[in-house]
Amino acid sequence: MVFKPKINDPSHNMEALYRSDFWPFLVLILSVLVVVLMISRWRFHPFIALILAAIFVGFLSIDLPSPSSQHWMVAAVELPMVEFGIMAGKIAWVIALAAVIGTAMMESGAASQIVHWLLKNLGEKQAAVALIISGFILSIPVFLDTVFFLLIPLGITLARKTGRDYLLYVLAIGGGAVITHSIVPPTPGPLIMAETLQIDLGVVILAGLAVGLLPAACVYWIANWMNKKIDIPVRMPAEMPDSNQVLPSLFFSLLPIALPLLLIGSASVYQGMTGAVPGWVAFLGNKNIAMALGTAVALYLWAKAKNLDRTNLWLEIGKPLEIGGIIILITSAGGAYGAMIQHSGIANAIDSISGNFQLNYILMAWVISAVMKTAQGSGTVAMISAAAIMAALVGPEYALPYHPVYLLLAMGFGSVFISWMNDSAFWVVVRMSGFTEKEGLKTWTVLLAALSIIGLVQVLVLASLFPLVG
Repeated sequence: MVFKPKINDPSHNMEALYRSDFWPFLVLILSVLVVVLMISRWRFHPFIALILAAIFVGFLSIDLPSPSSQHWMVAAVELPMVEFGIMAGKIAWVIALAAVIGTAMMESGAASQIVHWLLKNLGEKQAAVALIISGFILSIPVFLDTVFFLLIPLGITLARKTGRDYLLYVLAIGGGAVITHSIVPPTPGPLIMAETLQIDLGVVILAGLAVGLLPAACVYWIANWMNKKIDIPVRMPAEMPDSNQVLPSLFFSLLPIALPLLLIGSASVYQGMTGAVPGWVAFLGNKNIAMALGTAVALYLWAKAKNLDRTNLWLEIGKPLEIGGIIILITSAGGAYGAMIQHSGIANAIDSISGNFQLNYILMAWVISAVMKTAQGSGTVAMISAAAIMAALVGPEYALPYHPVYLLLAMGFGSVFISWMNDSAFWVVVRMSGFTEKEGLKTWTVLLAALSIIGLVQVLVLASLFPLVG
C-alpha cells in the first residue's frame, strides 16, 4: 500500500524526496532522535518511547505491508502492534524464567554459595579475582543491579578487614558483571539482539562466554591500576548476609545457570559438528525447554531453603515475574521498533548508495550502540535500538564476510561505552559504594569506556582471523 502524506506543497519535488534513496535514512535519523529525546529529556518510560517511535516510523514509511482495504494511517499504528506481539512470543518466556532463576538463586543462597566458594578457594589475596568471576557468572541470569546489591557487602567487608583495595573490589564486582550482562543471553539485551539478527542462541552464548574472558581479565588489570592511583576510603557500613542460612552445595548452586547454557550450547555444537541434530537433542536444547529445566532446579532450591510449600512458592514467584514483565514490554517494544525500521526500506537504500565501497558493519554496530547508550543511558535500550538498525541495514540475505554474531558482540560492547549520570547503573554503583559523582566518573565511567573499546578491538580482530563463515 502506498503512503500518501498530506503536505502543503504537493509538488513533484516532495514526491521525489519521499521516493528517493535518502528518505529511509532521514526516517532512521529522526526516529533515533525521537527515542533519545523521549527517554533522556522528556523522561518517557522506555516501553512507551519505543512503541511511539515504532508508530512514528510507520507514519513516515512509504510502503507498509498491510491489507489493501486498510487505511495507511491505521496500518502505521496496527503494524507495530503486530510486530510487538511477534517479538514477545519469541522472548517473553525466556526472560520471565531468567527473572525467576535470578531471584531463586538469591533467595536460596545459591548465589552466595558460588561467591563464598570462590573466595575460600582463591584466598584473600585473590579476592578481586573471585569477585570478578562471581559477577561474570551471576550476571548471566541475574540483572546487573541485583548482582551488585549481592556482592557489594562482601567488597565492603573485605576492604574493612584488610584496610585497602576498596576501589579494586568495587570495580571487580561491577566490571565482571557488566560483561556477561551485555553479551551473554538470557540477559534481555543479548537475547533481543540474537532474535533480531536471527542468530542461533547457542552460538551467541558460546561466543559471548569466550569473547568475555579477555575483557574480564582486563577488569582486574585496569581496576588494580586505578586502585594504586586513586585512594577512595570505605564510607559504607558493612552488612553481611545471614551466616545461619544453610547454603546448597556448589554443584546445585551452579546448576540453574549451567544446565540451560549446556543444553542450548550442546545443541548448537552438535549442529555445527554433524550438520543435523537428533530430535531429543533439539528438544532439550530448545531455549524454552532448557530455561524451564534450569528454573525447575532453581525453584527446588528456593523452596527447600525457605521451607516453602507449593502455595507460598507460587506467591513468591509473582515478584520476579513482575520485574520480568517490565523487561518483556521494553524488549518487545524494541522488536516492534526494529521491525518498523526494516519496513521503512533502509536495507534497499543502503544497497543503492553504497556502490562499490565496503562498509565496516562491525564498527558501525559499535558506534550506533555506543551513541545510543551515551545519549539516553540505558544499555538495554542501546542494544535493542542498535540491533534494530543493524538488522535493517544488513538485511537477512546480506552476505557478510563474517558471522553476524560479531555484530551482536560489537553492539554489546558498545552498550557499555559511557556510563554516566543518565545511566541507572552508574547511580547504583556510586550510591551503593559510597562514591561521590566525581569519583564515579573517574573510575566506573573510565573502566567501562576502556572495556568497550577493548571489546571492539577484540571483535574486529577475531572477525578478521576467524570469520566463521564458509
